[in-house]
Amino acid sequence: MIVEITIILFLIFTSLVNFGVIELGYPLTVGNLEIKAFLVNLLILILFLIELSKLSLIANQLKLHPALVFILSFLIVIVIGTCMLLLPNATTNGISLIDALFTSTSAVCVTGLIVLDTSSDFTFFGQFVILILFQVGGLGMMTFTSFFGFFFKGSYTLQNQLFLRDYINEENIGAINSTLLKIILFTLITEGLAVLLIYSSIDPKLFESVGDQLFFSTFHAISGFCNAGFSTLSDGLYESGFRDQYTVHLIIAFAIILGGIGFPVVFGYYNYFKHVWVGTKKLITGEEEYRHAPRVVNVNIRLIVYTTGILLLIGFITFWIFEKNHTLEGLSGYGKFVTTFFGAVTPRTAGFNTVDMSALAMPTILIYLILMWIGASPGSTGGGLKTSTIAVAVLNAVSIARGKDRVEIFRRQIGNETLRKAFAVILLSFLVIGLGVFTVLLFDPQIALIHVAFEIFSAFSTVGLSLGITGDLSNGSKIVVTIIMFLGRVGTLTVLVAFVKKARTLRYKYPEEGVFIT
Repeated sequence: MIVEITIILFLIFTSLVNFGVIELGYPLTVGNLEIKAFLVNLLILILFLIELSKLSLIANQLKLHPALVFILSFLIVIVIGTCMLLLPNATTNGISLIDALFTSTSAVCVTGLIVLDTSSDFTFFGQFVILILFQVGGLGMMTFTSFFGFFFKGSYTLQNQLFLRDYINEENIGAINSTLLKIILFTLITEGLAVLLIYSSIDPKLFESVGDQLFFSTFHAISGFCNAGFSTLSDGLYESGFRDQYTVHLIIAFAIILGGIGFPVVFGYYNYFKHVWVGTKKLITGEEEYRHAPRVVNVNIRLIVYTTGILLLIGFITFWIFEKNHTLEGLSGYGKFVTTFFGAVTPRTAGFNTVDMSALAMPTILIYLILMWIGASPGSTGGGLKTSTIAVAVLNAVSIARGKDRVEIFRRQIGNETLRKAFAVILLSFLVIGLGVFTVLLFDPQIALIHVAFEIFSAFSTVGLSLGITGDLSNGSKIVVTIIMFLGRVGTLTVLVAFVKKARTLRYKYPEEGVFIT
């Protein structure tokens, strides 16, 4: 009801502005659009999202596998985004179908690879479409539309709740509504705070108007939190005048970390601190005795946090050492620290660059390949192999080396199904990346192998960093990279689960026999 009233008030305000009843007193533009045209376009977008959100709630009536619905949801958004970018007023000089598909896939899959200059080849409308695409893609189509569908329709059926349970990693069916609300609120609060901090920290002399400064702040705050890596600058954050805005870089880096660490981690620690605060308060006031809630922060959350911290530390140290005489040369002390920290954060599926990527030292590039491959955490806006997957694989290797018959961490045992999934995902990632590198080299044999490998790793892990070859790819290579971006976002294992027939319950067991492995 509140949302509907807000939309009605917005509709009335838009009408009054367009008919001149309300005068703003001074000409106001957002991008290259007057405020009147911007309000109309925004209203059309809101109405479109309302209808799309209502339709999303009947997805479970299609009797399809949830994994297949998940895949189709991304495909639908990609197709819609492609059609929007093909509109004449989305680009300055037109765009081909392949380039529109590539850009839409890159945005929806929060990758950030571009074949056209986002700042000059796209109009404000085109940039706004890209912003909406990576906002929806970052949260996930089903999460985004289901949340708004709930408000516009008023309730969820039991089928809707069962259908959404796996998408938001919520075991308690009764808590699905509140979890969706927490996801959206956390996203809006984090992005809104990042917008305010960027807007207040960046030099206003770099912009022609307040509207441009506000749009820059909004675009990069959302792009950072969603780990999208898109920028309205031709050279990214390395653009002249912006490359020394170190405080802004730091704000975007923390937005990247919050978006990439995963909603389960954020909510887990939120519940933990809430439990401690409420319990302590009751204990002090004497309302009741303190009750301990065990495992509020479970093994999954702790494993993700530890792995994320280790990877950030490794990235920071290696970037500082290998780039000391390269991209860090000549920077101030504060500049070196922020650039190094940003350099450790951005390969974790973020895709922004504050340095000249072509000037990176070879050891840094190799480290970046590993960091990009691992990526962000499960349940986050980022992609990649995921931190928990690599952590489980490493723990399993250490356990085998120590002669243990099981994997243990934090006084808990990791299940065999988790171990099997981890190694299946690792194997599939190598197959897709290897096939992608091989195929691109067939289409574009003139490109250096390291550049192609970097591009494919970046595409599969939805990072968006490039050594400068994306715009030079042939149409065949663009299609290959598009497919790899999609597979990296939805997950290769998800694709297999969606299309491979599930085996029945095995009521038999063959005699066990070992296989020689060295």
